[in-house]
Amino acid sequence: MEIDFLLIGQGLAGTALAYRLKQAGKKIKIIDQPEANNSSRVAAGLFNPVTGRKMVKTWKADSLFPVIKTFYRELETLTGQNFLTEKAIYRPFLSVEEQNEWMGHSADPGFEAYLERIYSKSQSEFLKDPHGGVMLRNSGWLNINNLLDAMTSYFKEELIAERFDESLLRRDENYWSYKELKVDAVVYCNGLGAMNSRFFNFLPFAPVKGEILEVKQNFTPDYVVNRGVFRVHLGDGVHRVGSTYTKHDLDVGATITAKNEILDRLTDLVKLPVEEILSHKTGIRPATRDRKPFLGKHPTEVGVYIFNGFGAKGVSLVPYFSEQMTSYLLNEKAIDPEVDIARYFNYI
Repeated sequence: MEIDFLLIGQGLAGTALAYRLKQAGKKIKIIDQPEANNSSRVAAGLFNPVTGRKMVKTWKADSLFPVIKTFYRELETLTGQNFLTEKAIYRPFLSVEEQNEWMGHSADPGFEAYLERIYSKSQSEFLKDPHGGVMLRNSGWLNINNLLDAMTSYFKEELIAERFDESLLRRDENYWSYKELKVDAVVYCNGLGAMNSRFFNFLPFAPVKGEILEVKQNFTPDYVVNRGVFRVHLGDGVHRVGSTYTKHDLDVGATITAKNEILDRLTDLVKLPVEEILSHKTGIRPATRDRKPFLGKHPTEVGVYIFNGFGAKGVSLVPYFSEQMTSYLLNEKAIDPEVDIARYFNYI
């Protein structure tokens, strides 16, 4: 069977790129083990224009955020499923100084698209926000599990549900062969699996373990609360809370230390007690040393590419960069130098 692209992995990155290539009329196949998509399926799914302890505008927000809702709504229409929730995010201030700084941001045109309102006093008797906070718009969360399940059905004819064995991938004169497939190009979208690839083991992946809880708590505002931890209401008093971030303990199991860390941070944010812990999940994110994704072509091998390394912000990054990667694959349009793997070729 002759195809244009063989994609390795159908997590969030592989799903988005496969969809764009298929929409462009290309013949594709995807090799994936759905149960192995742990980093995508455990991810919080937030898209948040203001991030980090210092509450700064997300890297490339002005390019990323105009694409996010359009892309995921398109996939909802395609599959007939709902997985995108547009929701304001409330970020409490930690000090009067921070409050004043954000009052200044309110006059900055660069923040206009993301600021709903700035509050100078607490927004709930149940929140620990004595200095008020900033309410953000163009934000929300994606149910990644629902998206992946819906798109797995969409890719029914293209999906090969099995473990990828790179030793079977061989270069013939004008194409790559994998079992019965003849392939023009191979794209590695398989997260940390690419670390062990003979093609991309030179790239500086920096795996990060994240853990999240789902808890019952009797406080259900119509916004996401995010400071120290995020708290997303899933319905019926159930909230997803997290997440931890460690580069050291990369064991796949959930830990008591992480659970206690999340609960302590939640206590610093919400005054009400947790009534019940419903689940505790963990995943290893395919983060990178410079926290920028990996896009591009192998420096010497013909037809070998990577679309990977999106870390904890995949929901925000993937719609924009999958479009860019598709333009590169089909039209050789240049990739943003900040994400092009050519930035690491000197280290090979």
